[in-house]
Amino acid sequence: MNRRRFLQTSAAGLALSAFHNYAADFANQKKRVGLIGCGWYGKVDLLRLVQVAPVEVVSLCDVDKQMLSEAADLVATRQLSRKKPRTYGDYREMLKEKDLDLVLVGTPDHWHALAMIAAVQSGADVYVQKPVSVDVVEGQAMLAAARKHQRVVQVGTQRRSTPHLIEARELVKEGKLGKIGLVELCCYYPKDPNRTAPDTAPPDYLDYEMWTGPAPMRPYNAMVHPKGWRQFMEYGNGTVGDMCIHMFDMTRWMLDLGWPKTISSSGGIMMSKASKANIADTQTATFQYDDLQVIWQHRTWGEAPDPKYPWAATFYGDKGTLKASVWSYDFIPHGKGESIHRDVAYELEQFPEDKTEKELEKHCAPAVRRHMQNLLTCITNRGRPVADIEEGYISSSCCILANVSMKLGRSLAWDGVKGQVIGDDEANRCLRRPYRSPWQHPEPDKV
Repeated sequence: MNRRRFLQTSAAGLALSAFHNYAADFANQKKRVGLIGCGWYGKVDLLRLVQVAPVEVVSLCDVDKQMLSEAADLVATRQLSRKKPRTYGDYREMLKEKDLDLVLVGTPDHWHALAMIAAVQSGADVYVQKPVSVDVVEGQAMLAAARKHQRVVQVGTQRRSTPHLIEARELVKEGKLGKIGLVELCCYYPKDPNRTAPDTAPPDYLDYEMWTGPAPMRPYNAMVHPKGWRQFMEYGNGTVGDMCIHMFDMTRWMLDLGWPKTISSSGGIMMSKASKANIADTQTATFQYDDLQVIWQHRTWGEAPDPKYPWAATFYGDKGTLKASVWSYDFIPHGKGESIHRDVAYELEQFPEDKTEKELEKHCAPAVRRHMQNLLTCITNRGRPVADIEEGYISSSCCILANVSMKLGRSLAWDGVKGQVIGDDEANRCLRRPYRSPWQHPEPDKV
């Protein structure tokens, strides 16, 4: 049996662990779990964990009381004990209990660093959503905290656990593409270019002061919460921070890449000038390695060049081309040879609750399940997970540096050992965002 066939067979076997019928390797994983951030992907991640191991979700935290209550009711219907978790409005109060083995962080991006660092300081292992941080120094502090407190930290870059992409990676490792000289990454998902809404008072169920936390205080706007915060640079890093990181991290994993030598980017708001959103609607970024270019492009307007691959990575080799996305992959050899096409396997029959779960990206659920299984395995053996915090720090920081390059209008040469831009004091001052008082920016040597 070749490695690719083995991967297909193994993936099918994992899928047989149906709702509360756990695979043998995970049947004893009775971890006490807490979730910080009970919105869209916080619940997606938590409920996939509940599917693969008999964990007990004992604590939930969110600054939106309505969202928190709904999450507590939902979790009670899905976990074995049927118990409703304790609920908190402040993650610090939840972590004071020091009774959690594993903490999931599913907050908006501007809260990832403080919540993750506090969780590892409390003695818990962590699953933190991508990107790990909104600035580079946050990421450095998160990595330092994980290592200092000897905690296992998995980042939600679950392309590394996507079954059909694991198979596609094997094609690369087998040399089917030959020497790869260019990877093009893209996202062409459209958005409303004129979206706007008036500022209002925040709803009474939302602690907007705590929601804002270390970010700049803006007047409340319904565009921001829930989900819409991704459209504002105060809380994230735009489409590069949200979407490029997945494809860039996947590329690094497939090709065993570390830091690029230089990062350059250009773009801005070209079309959506009437919208209140303040992220670039058009952007190109180049991550330059020794003999390889990885080029990102996104547009939130117009048509995708390839409708089958609107959010994807295309690997160009001298023997073949590989197109890869969350939905499928296509390998096209040059000259004679067999093309290979593979679609995502949904596993809806094995996990029927996926069919009706609100807001679930059904095509991503299998990947999240395997990401959680990988995390649990590493918690047991104290190993480094497939999307270890160091990998998340590198991929996140490269996307952040692309925005810094676009802002400054010049290419940045990066020293991965020192964690600094080479010979550019102005760029290095951009590696840290100012925090709103009384929140204190985390420092790598003080975590």
